[in-house]
Amino acid sequence: MDGGHSHSGSRNSVAEEKQKWPVSSSQMVSHFATSGLSVAVATAFTHPLDVLKVRLQMQHVGQRGPLTGMGQVAVQVLKKEGPKALYLGLMPALIRSVLYGGLRLGLYEPSKYACNLAFGSTDILLKIASGAFAGAVATALTNPVEVLKVRLQMNANQRQGPMAEMRTIVSEEGIRALWKGVGPAMARAAALTASQLATYDETKQVLIRWTHLDEGFHLHLLSSTVAGTVSTLVTAPMDMIKTRLMLQRESKTVGNYKNGFHCAYQVMLKEGPRALYKGGFAIFARLGPQTTITFILCEELRKLAGLDAI
Repeated sequence: MDGGHSHSGSRNSVAEEKQKWPVSSSQMVSHFATSGLSVAVATAFTHPLDVLKVRLQMQHVGQRGPLTGMGQVAVQVLKKEGPKALYLGLMPALIRSVLYGGLRLGLYEPSKYACNLAFGSTDILLKIASGAFAGAVATALTNPVEVLKVRLQMNANQRQGPMAEMRTIVSEEGIRALWKGVGPAMARAAALTASQLATYDETKQVLIRWTHLDEGFHLHLLSSTVAGTVSTLVTAPMDMIKTRLMLQRESKTVGNYKNGFHCAYQVMLKEGPRALYKGGFAIFARLGPQTTITFILCEELRKLAGLDAI
């Protein structure tokens, strides 16, 4: 019986926490800082997988053919370009993860609070809507850094730094090039944040309700693993399309994609439907651990900063 009381107590505290979201400016800073820092640490650990994912997605552009697996691509990159190639674009990736991660995770709770005020509830659909909004806004603001990161990851011979590459992109392709692929990137981020955060949030509630798990490492580990799996399945095709659009300059063999839908159509037509999941295993290998590290670290940092659990 005591377990039942503690679980209902934890559920009530969750509900109360949602009611008192408007917080002081110092808590607000802690809220966004813990989100950004946890995503940055996770990004640093999983960056080599991100480089491999981009390389896998750019295989056989515009044609069908047997796909090289992640292991083979990793061996090729190490042989031809050396271990440093696995950390191409790390600086923009870290800058982006602090800004984008901080906004993406940080905007979720205020959005959920706004939904609670407007609709008087935070059911799964409103959690999905809050996550989608947080992801889309964060991406729209940080897309230039993502374009820069992807360009650097594909270009092993690049001798210039991130700022010089940024100037090259703007001078050769115009300022609008920094928002290449922003449509699919926003769709992907909306889907990623919605699937990741809503799944994590909901899985935590279900586990607290139906098992003897309480706030702590095991609950966070299980919930984040489920969230990582769901978000990979949902976002892999969008990630593929986003990469192709951002790298149009690099793949001169293909005619320009007009937009995300045109890109998806062309890929399915010329490379087959399976091509939408090119780099899918690399996405899972990266997004699974990244989700787990992000949520576990974020929950610990929030505890240290005196904030409530997500």
